[in-house]
Amino acid sequence: MKVLATADIHGSQHRLNILLKNIDRYSPDLVVICGDITQFGPEELARNFLDQIPVETLAITGNIDTIDVGKGIDDSKATKIEMKRVVKKGIPFVGINGVDTNQFKIIEEKKLLDENSVLVSHVPPYGVQDKAFIGIHGGSKELKILVEKFKPKLVLCGHIHEDPGITKIGNTTVVNCSMGKRGEGALIEINDDINVKMI
Repeated sequence: MKVLATADIHGSQHRLNILLKNIDRYSPDLVVICGDITQFGPEELARNFLDQIPVETLAITGNIDTIDVGKGIDDSKATKIEMKRVVKKGIPFVGINGVDTNQFKIIEEKKLLDENSVLVSHVPPYGVQDKAFIGIHGGSKELKILVEKFKPKLVLCGHIHEDPGITKIGNTTVVNCSMGKRGEGALIEINDDINVKMI
């Protein structure tokens, strides 16, 4: 399965156009948006942006998305996977915004995550592709604990615009696919192995 993942569109049609260009160039099976679709809403903008994407899309909210943005995702062609396990071509995708700490308990209690899963989070795990300006770590310690416990095969995240890239935590591949500062996202081939190309 070929996945095009990105994050941090922040309500910019220019950034969305970059995503659309990459969809045309790489022909992914699936697009994954790791939050911050808007710049503090509104839901209509989220719906409008997601409805422009011509490929099946999974999305979650980010810390800058207002509460109504979740409804915008629900009302769009995209599938909101926050706090859900959605299987595509045999691969389970689990969504968490990484901001609401109650979500970590729910993921654990409902046993949504396992070693075959792709975890889609807005925030990266602490210490992993999370260096913001002046070297401060902006990742989530709770998320890192969750990843170390359940060992998903892949974590897709954004949030930290300054640190897109790829890191491993044991057997888990973590990809910060933020398009915030210098990136455009990541192209991921998920088969027996995971191959990532930053774009």
